[in-house]
Amino acid sequence: MVGTANNGRMRHAFSVVNGEEEVGLNSVPPSNAGSEYGGFEFTREDVYGLLNERMKYKNKFNYKERCENMMDYIKRLRLCIKWFQELEGGYLFEQEKLQNALDFTESKCAEMDLMLKNKEEELNLIIVELRKSLASLQEKLSKEESEKLAALDSLAREKEARLTVEKSQASLLEEQGKIQGELQSANQRITSVSDMYKLLQEYNSSLQLYNSKLQTDLDTAHENVKRGEKEKAAIVENLSTLRGQCMSLQDQYNSCKASVDEVAKQKDTLVNEVASLRAELQQVSEDRDSLLLQVQTLTAEVVNCEELVEKSNELKEKCFSQSNQLMTLQDELEATQNKLRVSDLSVFETKTEFEAQKKLISELQNRLEDAELKIVEGEKFRKKLHNTILELKGNIRVFCRVRPLIPEDSPGADGKVVSYPTTTEALGRAIELTQNGQKYSFTFDKVFMPDASQEDVFVEISQLVQSALDGYKVCIFAYGQTGSGKTYTMMGKSGNPEQKGLIPRSLEQIFQTRQSLQSQGWKYEMQVSMLEIYNETIRDLLSTKDSSRTEYGSNGKQYAIKHDANGNTLVSDLTVVDVCSTREVSFLLDQASHSRSVGKTQMNEQSSRSHFVFTLRISGVNENTEQQVQGVLNLIDLAGSERLSKSGSTGDRLRETQAINKSLSSLSNVIFALAKKEDHVPFRHSKLTYLLQPCLGGDSKTLMFVNISPDHSSSGESLCSLRFASRVNACEIGIPRRQANLRSFESRLSLG
Repeated sequence: MVGTANNGRMRHAFSVVNGEEEVGLNSVPPSNAGSEYGGFEFTREDVYGLLNERMKYKNKFNYKERCENMMDYIKRLRLCIKWFQELEGGYLFEQEKLQNALDFTESKCAEMDLMLKNKEEELNLIIVELRKSLASLQEKLSKEESEKLAALDSLAREKEARLTVEKSQASLLEEQGKIQGELQSANQRITSVSDMYKLLQEYNSSLQLYNSKLQTDLDTAHENVKRGEKEKAAIVENLSTLRGQCMSLQDQYNSCKASVDEVAKQKDTLVNEVASLRAELQQVSEDRDSLLLQVQTLTAEVVNCEELVEKSNELKEKCFSQSNQLMTLQDELEATQNKLRVSDLSVFETKTEFEAQKKLISELQNRLEDAELKIVEGEKFRKKLHNTILELKGNIRVFCRVRPLIPEDSPGADGKVVSYPTTTEALGRAIELTQNGQKYSFTFDKVFMPDASQEDVFVEISQLVQSALDGYKVCIFAYGQTGSGKTYTMMGKSGNPEQKGLIPRSLEQIFQTRQSLQSQGWKYEMQVSMLEIYNETIRDLLSTKDSSRTEYGSNGKQYAIKHDANGNTLVSDLTVVDVCSTREVSFLLDQASHSRSVGKTQMNEQSSRSHFVFTLRISGVNENTEQQVQGVLNLIDLAGSERLSKSGSTGDRLRETQAINKSLSSLSNVIFALAKKEDHVPFRHSKLTYLLQPCLGGDSKTLMFVNISPDHSSSGESLCSLRFASRVNACEIGIPRRQANLRSFESRLSLG
């Protein structure tokens, strides 16, 4: 059974006003509002009257009448609690209804606000885009108009240029024809001149030879004649049409012979003419190249003019389409402006509706705050009544304390082992332990985190310690594995006032309160005893004889545990010391701590190997009212629970660990039996459970500290400790009784 089963339990250190401590003789008639015979409804006065009601008995020893009155009182308390629960349910339902309405309205307002913002952003974007497009279109329009004007000007110029080009092209064509004719004639003349030049070169060479050697020239002329004759014969044979030419050539040859001197004279004129013809030919070639270049440029200009004409036509079409588009955009802009006006109106209406919703939300929030105040007030009454019922049930209260991490602790790979929920219901009361990736949740009356000081812990139990002076039996014991901080919680650290444990602080409070009560006529006598249970054997820690360290006590007697009819626990032959100050008790505590059995294990360097029990008996007498009280304060530091495999115990340490685990197992069996409400509870199975029988059996106010180590390697032991503490928290014990005696009947009446 895990600790989550006790999440609904709420236990606080409150006591019922007057009715808890004493039973009066004057009873108050039961309220009709809390009666079970009709519809019930309570007012604040009824609740306070019910809480402060004192029982009135005709005969104090008539237990039947007292039981009937107590049963009727409990019924009326239950009816009051039921009424508070129904009232709380109604408040919760109304709160949930208002919260749902608030959430719905807030979500609706948020949606409307979001829609409004989106709409505004969308319209702003549309307006910005339209303005940008309008500006760009205007720029394009002006640019295109300027381009259109420039194109028209260039078109006019191009038309003029085209006409001039056409004219120049026609003249060029004529000139080109003439030039081509001239070129052909010049080419023919050049070919003839080249032929003549060749002949002249031949003639020149022959004349040069002739000048040097005339005979050679004559021989050559004869050979030429012979060759001419041969050629003439061949030509006659081949072409009859060339006969005339052959004759002319023969005549020319004859004339050449006659005019050799004339050819020599003409040689110089021909050379000059060839040079002039070459220069003229060069000039004609250059003129031809320049004219060809002009023709190419004019052809390119003609092509460009055609492209410009096509581009001008395209620009005209584009200008016409953009004009149409501009007109459509202007129409769209007018429509958008109309839409914007309509949206402005809708925005104004939405803002008006939003303001109305805001007012409605503020009203709902005010109603919600009023409902929450009512719920808080009702919760206070419910808690007070709930604590009253728990006090009557007598449940054992459980506090959990987690020690800080120390350098010896092993770092966990999975993060923190212990965590603390921060919800309103679980804050300061819940603890979560993670083991092997699984999370276990537990809830106790109080959870102290590692940063809690000794003072913070003692403040929570100070009222419980005060109950010992009021005549109650009080038991506070610390449970947990070795090294979890039990001894530090109970004893603290010597030499440091801020780190004093619960035992020194409890004694300081008791002696301070005793001193302050002297003015009211109270006188107290206090007795201290300290013992340890080691290997199922009781040892007297205040005995001055060495025989107390053996299995049996002094004089060969074994210490025996006895319970009288009033629920008081006595240990035979145990040393009891009268004390009058805190200094005396501190000296006895130091003596007991030196005598206590400790040892070294793998879990702790200085491990307690026994259960330590500190008992303070308080006897008080009020001289003014002759009232007597007898209270007992038991402060117990249990030995550490640990597994044999982890403690590494051998020999004597092994026997000690087995004895400790056996006694703690017996304590667990007792807790199980109490939780299941079995007829037989095995208190006698160990010295520890038999010693704690009045505390666990219902005749004491009992508080258990479960100490936890946050070390990753101790998560298994911590989980076992938390489960055990959860079972302890679920146990129901009897109603604690106050031991008070009166010496006179008048004092009884004064208490009534």
